[in-house]
Amino acid sequence: MNTTPFSTRHVTSTTTSDRDQPWIDVTVRAPAVGERALVLGGGGGTGNAWVIGVIAGLFEAGLDVTGADLVIGTSSGSTAAAQVTSATPTELFAAALAAAPQPPARTVAPDAGRGPTASATNHMERTSRIIGAADDPAEMRRRLGAAALEIAAASDGSVQTRWRATVAARLPSGQWPERRLLITAVDAQTGAPVVFDRDSRVDLVDAVAASCSSGPAYGIGDRRFIDGGYRRSSENADLAAGYARVLVLSPLGGRSRAPLDWGMHLAAQVDELRAGGSRVETVLPDGNAEHLFGANAMNPSLRTPAARAGHDQGSALAQRLTEFWR
Repeated sequence: MNTTPFSTRHVTSTTTSDRDQPWIDVTVRAPAVGERALVLGGGGGTGNAWVIGVIAGLFEAGLDVTGADLVIGTSSGSTAAAQVTSATPTELFAAALAAAPQPPARTVAPDAGRGPTASATNHMERTSRIIGAADDPAEMRRRLGAAALEIAAASDGSVQTRWRATVAARLPSGQWPERRLLITAVDAQTGAPVVFDRDSRVDLVDAVAASCSSGPAYGIGDRRFIDGGYRRSSENADLAAGYARVLVLSPLGGRSRAPLDWGMHLAAQVDELRAGGSRVETVLPDGNAEHLFGANAMNPSLRTPAARAGHDQGSALAQRLTEFWR
C-alpha cells in the first residue's frame, strides 16, 4: 500500500500551506447532517475488546449499530471502527475470544491498540506531566507532539514499519469502507487537530496507525501524527454534530486527564450535541469491568475478559438502545 499522501486534493482552509494537506481541516469543515452516528472511544487493547464485545452483544440481541450513517474512531476506537465497518460483530467477537492471552511486556503489545512505548506506566506518567504543564488544549497538543517527535527521532525506521504491519494485521480490510468513517489524530508538528476520511488520500492502515500512536510520532509522507485522543478527548463525539441520534461507547468512562474547564471530557461534548438537537446515549463500562481499563488497558491478557464484559453489557442494553436507535 502507498503510504505517501497525495498533495493534489485541496481542502478548504485559511492558509496556503494548509490547502496542500490531504486531511480534513475540521476547524472550517461544515458539519454533516445525518440520522445515526456511532462513536467509538479509545482505551487501549482492553478498550478495543470491550467495544467489540458491546457491539457484538447488541448485534446478537437483534440490534446492528454498525450500519450507522457515520462512524467515528479514536485511538484504539479507530481500530474498532475500521473493524466493524468491514467484518461482522460476531466474527470480531469470536476473534477477540480466540486470541491467545500474552503476558504483559515492557513494550506495548500489538493488541494494545497503540504504538510501542518503553512501558505503558512510563508513558502515562510522561504524558501526564506534559498535560499538567500546559495552559490550554492547543499548548498541550503542541507539547505532546514535540515529545513524540523526539521519541521518533531517537528510533530507527523499523519501529514505524513494525507498527504499521501490526495495525494492518488487525484490520479485516485495508480499504476505506463506502460508509462515512472518520479517524482522528493530531499533527505532531503543529498540534493541529486532524481527521482522516476516505477522501483524505491516506491509506486506512496509516490513518489508524496514526490515531493509535501514543509513543513515537507516526509518519505519513513528510508529516508526523500522534494519538487522536489528544484532539479533544478519547471519544471526539463532537464530530457527530448534526446527527439525530448519537451512540457513544467510551471504554475510559468519559474521563479526561485534562482540566475540566478545558471542556475535553465526554459530558461536555454530550451537552453540546444535545444543545444542537441530537439525542445521545453513552455506554460506559459497568462497575464490574472498570478494573480492566486505565492502568490495565495495555495488558493483552485482559482482552478476553474485557470482550466478555462488553458483550454482557451489550446484551443487557439491547432493548433500551433498540428503542433509541430505531
